[in-house]
Amino acid sequence: MSPSTQLPPWKNVLAVIAHPDDESFGLGGVIDAFTRQGSTVTVLCLTKGEASTLGASPDLAETRARELDAAARELGAASTVLLNFPDGGLADSSQDELAARVASEARGIDGFLVFDRTGITGHPDHVTATGVAVDVAEERGLPVLAWTLSEDIASTLRAETGAPFAGSSSDIVLTVDRSRQPGGPGECPLATT
Repeated sequence: MSPSTQLPPWKNVLAVIAHPDDESFGLGGVIDAFTRQGSTVTVLCLTKGEASTLGASPDLAETRARELDAAARELGAASTVLLNFPDGGLADSSQDELAARVASEARGIDGFLVFDRTGITGHPDHVTATGVAVDVAEERGLPVLAWTLSEDIASTLRAETGAPFAGSSSDIVLTVDRSRQPGGPGECPLATT
């Protein structure tokens, strides 16, 4: 069976991410595609990204909060919610508390948008954010779309970066307009979970 090339017609989408910049990394093209089809997208970010060593400064959390809002607006998202779980420590956080916070933001949505279960890069925060969203979705009987990489692309990225990128199969291969997202036009594979 060939993958679909269409997003589901969800009116309200909750994108659950671990860090500011995850909304743009991979998910940006999909968020843009949802908003272009008329969906309302809320971006729920679980950490302030304060542990990043890139551009580290005393006010990094505040800078990243502003960047999250600006990027989400550029992608057409209706709103952002920024929580204060520890960057780099989601797996050690109370999973019940994480799930409660995700569930409270999931009222009235038609589906979730997340990274795939590998976290794409293997980052434990990405894996945890996705796992919590998928658990909440299963409890509520809601669908989940997960951004994934093909094994070919993951293999290339592993070779180029040394990072543990993971590939998997997809159910939807969406051609996206990345004019609002760095990287230009391209395809974005998604999997239903």
